[in-house]
Amino acid sequence: MKTILIYESTHHGNTKKLVDAVAERYGIRTATVEEVAAMDLTAYDRIGIASGVAFGKFYEATERFVDDSLPKGKEVFFLERPFFHYACGNDSGKYASSVSAKAAARGCKVLGVYGCRGFDTFGPFKLIGGIAKGHPTQNEIDGAVDFYGSLAD
Repeated sequence: MKTILIYESTHHGNTKKLVDAVAERYGIRTATVEEVAAMDLTAYDRIGIASGVAFGKFYEATERFVDDSLPKGKEVFFLERPFFHYACGNDSGKYASSVSAKAAARGCKVLGVYGCRGFDTFGPFKLIGGIAKGHPTQNEIDGAVDFYGSLAD
């Protein structure tokens, strides 16, 4: 199965840590959201989409990619890296609901969502030295690798 993992990782590179670990373990090609604008993705059977989360949804360029460029009828999965939602329990998938719905509307089969925390110094968090220091942890990175491994071929 030919797979590509498309990502948008800003600030501290938290999302890229997940992407790199999955790609290295499974030999998956990766590309940034900007890079895929010039690519033909029709040859890929499975498309992963990884992004940080701001204001309750994936970063804007990632949302736009799903709206405008996600090929129809593909298998898709999501890696989300929200800022601080895990303080109240595991809400994995909550922030991918918008892109999941958009992918489903394009006839894609949504295989699942994996999410974990990441170090954040955006906005007022910079004043206190950031939150979620040390995240993603190695366990969280390993969790992303295990998540991909659990997807049916």
